[in-house]
Amino acid sequence: MTLTLQQAQSIISDCLEWRKSNGLKPLTVAVLDSGGFLMALAREDGTSNLRPEIAQGKARGAISMGLGSRALYERAKVEPFFIQAMNALSEGSLVPVAGGVLVKQDGKIIGAVGITGDSSGNDEACAIAAIEKAGFVADGG
Repeated sequence: MTLTLQQAQSIISDCLEWRKSNGLKPLTVAVLDSGGFLMALAREDGTSNLRPEIAQGKARGAISMGLGSRALYERAKVEPFFIQAMNALSEGSLVPVAGGVLVKQDGKIIGAVGITGDSSGNDEACAIAAIEKAGFVADGG
């Protein structure tokens, strides 16, 4: 199974709907495929210009390491040099904080969602809600 463009766009729409329903700040949402390539991105009005890179970095870190970005954050606390090395290998594109959530189906990673704009915990909760609404398993780490 692969994540389709229609599913990626639906996840983004559901993220933005969930954000509004839960009173979060404006968000930027990126959906990557299983290879870590951008499929869809939305940046709401009022978000800063670095948000697309942050959202993709959260999702890319999750895909690259096979772990939700919350797990990468926890690992960075105990092994900061490892995460720094991984970030160097990925040319600075790994963002090890909550908000990068793996999309799984039948135990396999088919993509990742990265969200930024509110607190990292709220970013993660939003991604999980939209991924699950789409019928997939969400793994935030």
